[in-house]
Amino acid sequence: MEPVVTVGLDGSPESLAAARWAADEAAKRRLTLRLLHAWPLLSPEPAHATSAVDQNYWAKRLVHTARAEAQARHPGLTVVGSLVADDAHAALLKAASESEMTVLGSHGMGGVESYFMGEVSMPVVAHAPCPVVLVRGAGKGRHGGVDPGPGGRVVVAVKLNGSCEGLLDFAFHSAAAREVPLVVAHGRSVPLHARVPWGVDHQVTEEMTKDAQHELDRVLEPWRGKYPQVEVVESIRLASAAKVGVQASEGAGLLIVGRRAPRHSGATHLGPVAHAAIHHGRCPIAVVPHD
Repeated sequence: MEPVVTVGLDGSPESLAAARWAADEAAKRRLTLRLLHAWPLLSPEPAHATSAVDQNYWAKRLVHTARAEAQARHPGLTVVGSLVADDAHAALLKAASESEMTVLGSHGMGGVESYFMGEVSMPVVAHAPCPVVLVRGAGKGRHGGVDPGPGGRVVVAVKLNGSCEGLLDFAFHSAAAREVPLVVAHGRSVPLHARVPWGVDHQVTEEMTKDAQHELDRVLEPWRGKYPQVEVVESIRLASAAKVGVQASEGAGLLIVGRRAPRHSGATHLGPVAHAAIHHGRCPIAVVPHD
């Protein structure tokens, strides 16, 4: 199958916003866009049926309308519709195994929520083998306005306590496709021994910052060489990685965070950085699996 960007559709404002975002992304990456609608009660396709008796009419109309809008936005984009008689979670996870990226609508606060067969739950984000992007609907920004468009800078939150090759690959590719700067945000909490009655021991914090800068430069060096066209802005702060990532994404077009593969097949736990981004990020959030 050709590389695709898959978006889950259910007709909610969030899923339609996700479809528009996914169309823009597929066009930038020169990939096919797949519009997926899953419904366990889809009927077998009749040989001849009018809209009055076709039980799948509304599902078809949802996909058809989204497809027409995507092709109007990007006339050269290849768009395919996919109606699946399956549970939404199962359909999305299967589609994710065949996709470069999966895009879902999200309400943000209160968990990964979407009216895609009731709710798209954390397991989709936690178990999908490809990056999952969560997109809010228009008017879901911090001040009630429309979120920044796709032209905003890309922000990636990096922890540096393990491999982050997959995370940086996705981040640099995303920034290059958009032709925007990449902000690499790294947070490091101040240890207890560095705290003094009047604040913090500046000698300790300066040493921590220098160490973090040296380590970040080392990790980024090969990626700067691979993507010389991408302007890289490093942001190092002595605060929790979760807080630094969310704050750095203010006004961004995309925030990218990582999540490690779960140790158990049924586990749905996400790390604190991904958890904070999903709940508090105000732009599209990409959760990228890595070792």
